[in-house]
Amino acid sequence: MIIVPYDPHWPHQFEEERLRLLEEIGAYVLSIEHIGSTAVPGLAAKPVIDILIGVRSLQEAPLFIPPLEARGYEYVSQYEDEMPFRRYLHRKVNGEHTHHLHMVEPTTHFYKVQLAFRDYLRTHPETRDAYTTLKINLAEKYHNDRMAYTDAKSDFILGVLEQCGFQKDGEKNDQS
Repeated sequence: MIIVPYDPHWPHQFEEERLRLLEEIGAYVLSIEHIGSTAVPGLAAKPVIDILIGVRSLQEAPLFIPPLEARGYEYVSQYEDEMPFRRYLHRKVNGEHTHHLHMVEPTTHFYKVQLAFRDYLRTHPETRDAYTTLKINLAEKYHNDRMAYTDAKSDFILGVLEQCGFQKDGEKNDQS
């Protein structure tokens, strides 16, 4: 696993892909957002563009997945048992992941926390920098174990989400 310094070209790469996605599946899409570490200026990241697509309905997945597969995306169904509200696809170039698509209905908790986490890091540079340090250290420690790397970031992410008004159980606080 490789963590690289922030690349100012990532937003442009996202925007190019967003336009292509709208051409292919725009009829099923309510929103397309750049998420993950590549969406936060100044944040070190794995060089993969994560894209959150708010779809009208997951019931339409049989209609919007084939055009994406024709564009080189691979549909990955293995996570649907634990995340039945999401359809996940990725694209690889020369064996390396370049794009991840997370397709959900915008009313889902997943959709809301992805945007909240991104927006918090964009507006709190000290937290962004602490996250960069954590990610670099964890990538060194777990360089061959992506699951352990992801799990080790959980407490930090949950802490940020608490700052955004989400409780430890992931639900939004009523006062927010």
